[in-house]
Amino acid sequence: QVQLVESGGGLVQAGGSLRLSCAASGRTFSSFAMGWFRQAPGKEREAVACFTSSDESTYYADSVKGRFTISTDSAKNMVYLQMNNLKPEDTADYLCAASHPAHWTAVAMGIMEDPADLFDSWGPGTQVTVSS
Repeated sequence: QVQLVESGGGLVQAGGSLRLSCAASGRTFSSFAMGWFRQAPGKEREAVACFTSSDESTYYADSVKGRFTISTDSAKNMVYLQMNNLKPEDTADYLCAASHPAHWTAVAMGIMEDPADLFDSWGPGTQVTVSS
């Protein structure tokens, strides 16, 4: 199993930017999927973004398209989430997720009833707070 640790969360004003990082360690595979989810108090967990190495495709939730970008550094076993033009509704605990190995593509994120079922490793989360 893969161990994940997130960093980079914090407090930012609306319109600002943050970059979240997730470090993966343990048994990793060349075919993998890495994703970001978020959960705000009283709300359901939401899939935010995903990258799948099988076809190097990405998935973004409609609420973050054009503002968030997921990227990976396979050599360092890192995944990042660049968040720009942040809004108060982006306030949540952000969790990194991994699927190692993964033989599916990012399109599955939009098909699964609960995309979280695609992942088998989770980080503890990092808090992002956006003030208005």
